[in-house]
Amino acid sequence: MDIKEKIENLRSELHRHNHNYYVLNSPEISDKDFDMMLKELEQLEKVHPEFADPLSPTQRVGSDLTKGFEHVVHARPMMSLSNSYSISEVDEWFDRIRKALEGEDFSIVGEMKFDGTSISLTYREGRLVRAVTRGDGTQGDDVTANVKTIRSIPLQLQPGDWPEEFEIRGEILMPWEVFEKLNAERAYNEEPLFANPRNAASGTLKMQDSREVAKRHLDARFYYLLSDNLPFDNHYQNMEAAARWGFKVSKAMTLLHSLEEVNTYIDYWDVHRKELPVATDGLVFKVNSLRQQLNLGFTAKSPRWAIAFKFNPENACTPLKFVSFETGRMGIVTPVANLEPVLLSGTIVKRASLHNDDIIQELDIHEGDWLYVEKGGEIIPKITGVEVSKRQPDAPKIHFVKKCPVCGTELVRIYGDAAWCCPNHYGCRPQITGKIEHFCARRMMNIDGIGEETAELLFDCGMVTRIADLYDLTAEQLETLDRIGEKSAKRIIDGIEASKQVPFERVVYALSIPNVGETTAKRIASAVKTMENMQAMTVEELTAIQDVGPVIAKCIYDYLRDPVSIDNISRLTAAGVRMSLSEEKLAPKGDALEGKTIVISGTFTHHSRDEYKDIIEREGGKNAGSISKKTSFVLAGDNMGPSKKEKCEKLGIPMISEEQFLEMIKES
Repeated sequence: MDIKEKIENLRSELHRHNHNYYVLNSPEISDKDFDMMLKELEQLEKVHPEFADPLSPTQRVGSDLTKGFEHVVHARPMMSLSNSYSISEVDEWFDRIRKALEGEDFSIVGEMKFDGTSISLTYREGRLVRAVTRGDGTQGDDVTANVKTIRSIPLQLQPGDWPEEFEIRGEILMPWEVFEKLNAERAYNEEPLFANPRNAASGTLKMQDSREVAKRHLDARFYYLLSDNLPFDNHYQNMEAAARWGFKVSKAMTLLHSLEEVNTYIDYWDVHRKELPVATDGLVFKVNSLRQQLNLGFTAKSPRWAIAFKFNPENACTPLKFVSFETGRMGIVTPVANLEPVLLSGTIVKRASLHNDDIIQELDIHEGDWLYVEKGGEIIPKITGVEVSKRQPDAPKIHFVKKCPVCGTELVRIYGDAAWCCPNHYGCRPQITGKIEHFCARRMMNIDGIGEETAELLFDCGMVTRIADLYDLTAEQLETLDRIGEKSAKRIIDGIEASKQVPFERVVYALSIPNVGETTAKRIASAVKTMENMQAMTVEELTAIQDVGPVIAKCIYDYLRDPVSIDNISRLTAAGVRMSLSEEKLAPKGDALEGKTIVISGTFTHHSRDEYKDIIEREGGKNAGSISKKTSFVLAGDNMGPSKKEKCEKLGIPMISEEQFLEMIKES
């Protein structure tokens, strides 16, 4: 067997095993065996780049070079469905179909209405060629690079009678389990939570870094097939065929032959949908025959041959016990409604975030009120209203606290935000212990043995009041504390020592810089190279970093000039914590732009703006967000703003076209 044949065989086997695992939920080999096959293929592809294939199973991990999304016009418009909210409305639709078909026999396909983000996939010769979002129904965004990372979506179809070219439509979903973990991480980092899996899936699908998309473990379900050469003349059999080809088609899809069966289907899934691993918000009913669909036609907005039935969100009315105000790691004070326990969607709800002062005022909550709490398509309990008729006379109105509930410091309103914040960042217990816990967590410095309780213990006994204090700890000190024995003390000290080898990008994330999450920290570290460089940068220079806007840039700038932060960073550096990228990452890639400061403006043909920023840095240049006398030149694309052109002319700054810039790099 030659190398090319071996590579193709490995790809074919891996595609098959991937389908068995993610679609059929019936793996034939162990995870270890799958990983070994994948590594073998990776090695062969590395040695033989001439046999590269963008749809190889090795490409599922994504890339950090995802381009800006191109707008694509749908070959067939993606129309929305008309909605119904009661069984009687579905009954009326069924009667309209019966009359329109003038007594001709017809059947209905019942399906789950998955609560995700719509997608259209195009396949040619059994291979994925394009993935486009719904957009406005006429055109959407090309998200092919991100969709390729979703393991339940086939890149290469299983053998079958698939048309040479076809389109299949479905929903990109974030499973409940993944959603809960993602929101738990965001809550820990005091980042805004996703309201529901639909928003999380939609936001993930539009991320610029497909490697980050791959980490989110999105899923998909498919519900409609379009082609000039479909295998069957009815929807139900076409979707059964799609399932054989490798697509994840809901097992809830059912062929129904009467109005009674339709109503029974609704009653069944109104209860059992809660057992599904992904979010749903209703059912969809479609006329099965494609010929009958064609004859029934469309209204201006939706097909006449289909209707969506929306489930009512599950809610309950329960008394408010009290509102607590809780200070987080970054100082933001969050009001929480503490409720009489109530069962919703299979779980007991005792607490629900009220988010901020504006929500409290909008709902007009008083002490002892009965509150409506809803879960619906959301896993996070949400207060939706007040039952005013049950309010006690003269019940005092709930007011947001003026001082931090922990340290008593006067709260300040965050500019442009609804949040109130405790400014006592280095004297407020939950902020300090939260920062210690965050610093030690696995994805930051990975100091084993220091979680929430130990962080509080170290603070309360006065051993650690700043993160840099961790590096002054000794095993003997730790052994004097309750609940920490000799082995635990050694594990902590060993973890602190090992943390000195943690990469710089994780150090940046661990510092708890306001508004800097994990992905942004990686971007910053890659751009600044060293902590010393970052400390010397202006707000404008920080703003030029990918994913860093003016607000985040100002947060970074202010953080790095705070006396406590300066002391922390200085002591961490002295302790041996890495404050620069590794030598491998620091190695220069080129010097064509050495010493040049460049501003990017306009739109481009060959690369995205973010890619050009990376190229400039790789070639020794510096990105800037605004034009000044220090600007060496402007990389000018199409649609460059007139004010920037005018400023270039006024300051005598050269404007270099995309082609000139690429030639400049090529010559280097």
